[in-house]
Amino acid sequence: MDPRRLRLLLELSRRGSMREVADAVGVATSTVSQQLAVLSTEAGVRLIEPAGRRVRLTPAGRRLAAHAVAILGAIEAARSDLDPAAEPAGDVRVAAFATAARRSLLPVARALLADHPRVRLHIFEHEPTEALSLLHDDVVDLSLTYDYNLAPQVLDPALVTTPLWHAGWSLAVPASGDLPTGDALAVFRHFRASDWVVNSRETTDEEVIRTVSSMAGFTPTIAHRADSLELVQDIIVAGLGVGLLPAAGPALPGVALLPLRDPAVVLRAFAVTTLGQKSWPPLALVLRLIADADRTSPPGTSATT
Repeated sequence: MDPRRLRLLLELSRRGSMREVADAVGVATSTVSQQLAVLSTEAGVRLIEPAGRRVRLTPAGRRLAAHAVAILGAIEAARSDLDPAAEPAGDVRVAAFATAARRSLLPVARALLADHPRVRLHIFEHEPTEALSLLHDDVVDLSLTYDYNLAPQVLDPALVTTPLWHAGWSLAVPASGDLPTGDALAVFRHFRASDWVVNSRETTDEEVIRTVSSMAGFTPTIAHRADSLELVQDIIVAGLGVGLLPAAGPALPGVALLPLRDPAVVLRAFAVTTLGQKSWPPLALVLRLIADADRTSPPGTSATT
């Protein structure tokens, strides 16, 4: 299959209109239609179908468009291999959870402005599930995601994962009354009658809480869901529940961070790209700068190997 026709199919999947595809690539609308017809013949299946006054991809067309991302990425990787000294230039779109955006991306953005002005970083704050969806749909070029050691992430084989840093997490509870000591099971068991706070946009911390609670012999009552770690702390200060927070803090007055061990709870950060894209010069530069920024870890985190 001709990569130029695959590019047209991919553009159609994103734009939804042959006219918009034609305008984007600088050819006539009839040329787009003809080339997609040839691609359908090459593929041996119908790739597009009418949808009112527009067209849309058939299920087979959507599957081929998904393959086109990897195919075109591999071609781009091959081109970059043939010209490794090319000066990076272009827009790099990154979806990242808030902590990674602050820790890993803002230093990179400053370095690009100072030393590589032809590479422009676009930062979108998203939780891992959202970020991976955007990467799959080719809305972003890179996703910074996380999982927990007790709730490992399972990724599509078409994605390439690079470990970044990791950080221990604690159980955050009201800083009043008797506070338990011991292993994580004993700490969790002490709060078995409490309500629990979990993330409203992601499920991994809830999986961790349910896993450790099950090991401790009880089922937690999930009563509150909040996206903001600051709001989680406010809920705890108000005496409404307990939840997981970074062990490094900072903790608000009225919040105690109880260490978790045996098992420990560890958040692990990753850089995720699609197959074949990692060597694209602007993205390769951003990944290198992220690695450079992560060599100096802030308190409470450490670089992974």
